[in-house]
Amino acid sequence: MTVGETHLRAGNPPEVLDGPFSTRQLLRIDEALRLADQGTGLVFSVFVGGLDEPIREHAERLHRQLADPDRSVLIAVSPNQRQLEVVTGRHARKRIPDTYAKLAALSMVAAFGGGDLTGGIINGLDQLASHAGRG
Repeated sequence: MTVGETHLRAGNPPEVLDGPFSTRQLLRIDEALRLADQGTGLVFSVFVGGLDEPIREHAERLHRQLADPDRSVLIAVSPNQRQLEVVTGRHARKRIPDTYAKLAALSMVAAFGGGDLTGGIINGLDQLASHAGRG
């Protein structure tokens, strides 16, 4: 997950607290990441911040920088640009096909449209982890 432009992972305390989330919201997202990781055996990450054009390519570059990209799922959100990308690695895509990633994205977009960035991310993580199942 990121706060501002800094990447975070479940289990690591936030490095920056000047992003769009309160401490409580960060803790809720961190817990959702931990549950998704533990429940699936995949590695889930969230990036919130500006994405360079072309958006999809930037999200894919971020995904490739993760420790285990083949087993990783990245949710990249740019609220100011109104952009969302879900990137799955080779192994993760077998368990979360594009159709399910798109359904989770639609759910997240609906929450974001209602002003609930945190809830959208948490619900998206839950949906993606549910589709992936135990691994």
